[in-house]
Amino acid sequence: MKFSSRLDRFGDEVFAALNQRRLKLEAEGRTIYNLSVGTPDFAPYDHVAEALRDAAADPTMWKYSLRDLPELKQAVCDYYASRFGVEGITPDMVASCNGTQEGVGHLGLALLDPGDTALVPDPCYPVFEAGVKIADGELAYYPLSAEHDFLPHVADIDPAVADRAKYMIVSLPANPVGSVGTPEVYEEIIAFAREHDLLIVHDNAYSDIVYDGPRGGSFLQYPGALEVGVEFFSLSKSFNVTGARIGFLVGRSDVVSAFAKLRSQIDFGMFYPIQKAAIAALTGPLDQVEAQRLKYQERRDALCDGLERIGWERPNAHGTMFVWAKLPGGRTDSMAFCEELMDRAGVVVTPGASFGPHGEGYVRMALVLPPEGLQAAIAAIEAAGI
Repeated sequence: MKFSSRLDRFGDEVFAALNQRRLKLEAEGRTIYNLSVGTPDFAPYDHVAEALRDAAADPTMWKYSLRDLPELKQAVCDYYASRFGVEGITPDMVASCNGTQEGVGHLGLALLDPGDTALVPDPCYPVFEAGVKIADGELAYYPLSAEHDFLPHVADIDPAVADRAKYMIVSLPANPVGSVGTPEVYEEIIAFAREHDLLIVHDNAYSDIVYDGPRGGSFLQYPGALEVGVEFFSLSKSFNVTGARIGFLVGRSDVVSAFAKLRSQIDFGMFYPIQKAAIAALTGPLDQVEAQRLKYQERRDALCDGLERIGWERPNAHGTMFVWAKLPGGRTDSMAFCEELMDRAGVVVTPGASFGPHGEGYVRMALVLPPEGLQAAIAAIEAAGI
């Protein structure tokens, strides 16, 4: 059978390749420290799990939902007001999706015609690219470089490319590079969007995992953002519900409506018990979220301090559950380095090149082990002489 040529746009899945190599080493009895995939090892909070269990016990909750419950949409509106200080979010400015991965993957189909251009960061989370490719769009990259603290620097974007672009994806705190936005950066981005008449699509999956400074926030809290943008907001990392796939698109009602119309053709709505769990998360206490942030910071410190102690350059890690580390010893091939690190030290990380051309020369490490586990991983790297 001849399959769609669309599949040729996507390379081999790096996580699958690394996982096969990991399984082989584990079968040989090796100790493995898997820092490659960003799935939290913390448990979901009791009140969230209880809401899901209670709803699942009700037979009427097992029908097609076909819609977002009004109380769910209102919970998102209220959360944006209380948590982020964003007033004026109304239910028509909210639509659910099965996590940011699915949301970004489908958004391009709602916004792009074949040949339309979208601006995406480099390095970036791979679905930012994939969503454009699925929609037959054209990718234009803007770099996140150490020179500018791995933050968007719109002054370096070609004005002609910006005029051609239909939307620009911004992800802060940024996976994989660990940078955190500042008011100045957001103000520049909003002005840039106005100047070039493009939509800002902000990924806000890590708003509650920010270190060494003010509490994380929302792009939509900045003046003018609601006129030029939308934001993907996820419960996955803050509430440890990655498998439940709870995400929302929030912002300009015309964009949210177009997105919801597209999704209505391919999905029958979020499972009611999951909607009930989301309501419990959004309306419940947030003290556990803050306590968890501090635990992530302890892990960040353990990993970054340890790498620096054994001779690595101190990684960039100001937010998210990831650390962005430059390859040590003058190495330049991130995939070859990941294979060497796994074979010699049993430490599994993700090659920077899998996140885009500017990711080459780096690796991403996930903070998915407690401090003592990360210290053991550092000891294994040191013992291997890497």
